[in-house]
Amino acid sequence: MLSWTLIFLVVAMIAAALGFSGIAGTAAWIAQVIFVLFIILFLGGLILGRR
Repeated sequence: MLSWTLIFLVVAMIAAALGFSGIAGTAAWIAQVIFVLFIILFLGGLILGRR
């Protein structure tokens, strides 16, 4: 899941450098959402793994 975040982040940076603001914004938003989901699942795994 973290690799998907990095892929969308790279896509967002490339699109921003080329001037595609709509694509860059969307890719950055997707990367942010996936990163938050990764953090939530990671913390959930830590909490449930200790039981």
